[in-house]
Amino acid sequence: MTALYDELRPVSVEQHYRVSHFLNYEYRLLDDERFDDWLGLMHEEVHYWMPGIENRRRENLLEHGFYAADHMAFFDDGLRDLGRRVARFKQPSAWAENPATRNVHQLTNVEVYYGENDGEYVVHSTFQSVRSRGLDEEYVIYGRRQDLIVQDGESFKIKKRLILIPNATLTCKNINTFL
Repeated sequence: MTALYDELRPVSVEQHYRVSHFLNYEYRLLDDERFDDWLGLMHEEVHYWMPGIENRRRENLLEHGFYAADHMAFFDDGLRDLGRRVARFKQPSAWAENPATRNVHQLTNVEVYYGENDGEYVVHSTFQSVRSRGLDEEYVIYGRRQDLIVQDGESFKIKKRLILIPNATLTCKNINTFL
């Protein structure tokens, strides 16, 4: 996912549709609370990363502009960590999920490019996640994603996900969702 924009090669319309369909299916699994099925879409070497965004002056940027690998992250998970989060959702002691959060995820502006290796695809997209809790508690998270998707038989697996929100401060009490 380090290739410059000029070096990215767009995929065919058919392949774009297949990857977009896969990512929309992923969000439907999350909205339907089918977390084990969602976890099955992850590659064994998955890196699910949502770094904290820092307000920085342009002359004092970090490794990646407004975030860095060695700074704070909301998520910096591998498959084992994601599995633990999924298991936590199922526990009766998960008080933050009783009553359950109702989620609506939307994915848009999907761009699909060939990756560096055969069967790899670099995907850029934007998302909106609406989370409703109780009668009047609603949170909206907007952001961008950069995914590395790999071919897995007739389907795909998510090998890397970088989630970037525009806010330097999280605008909700918690982030008990997957983006």
